[in-house]
Amino acid sequence: QAQLVESGGGLVQAGGSLRLSCAASGSIFGIGIMGWHRQTPGKQRELVASITISSNTNYADSVKDRFTISRDNAKNTVYLQMSSLKPEDTAVYYCNADLRRAGSSFYRNYWGQGTQVTVSS
Repeated sequence: QAQLVESGGGLVQAGGSLRLSCAASGSIFGIGIMGWHRQTPGKQRELVASITISSNTNYADSVKDRFTISRDNAKNTVYLQMSSLKPEDTAVYYCNADLRRAGSSFYRNYWGQGTQVTVSS
């Protein structure tokens, strides 16, 4: 069974930095687009950043120039480096990726379990 496991969330003061990691595991034959989304209570989940297999990136306007997404294809891992954090960045952050399992001819979208990021003012 393929899965995504996030790590790196926590509590940080405004202006600080955190690095999130998300590792894909299981019998994985390929990984397509990977990304990070976030969600706060009562709001829809929103895209934070995404990265293609060739490392083309896309960011939400609210995080441009503060967050950096990257991936290590050899480790099946995507990272989100968050800097200059603001209280409004507080949310549960979810990893998302298109995974192709061994023996399958198509990609399926997977979500991680989420990791809490809290930015205090």
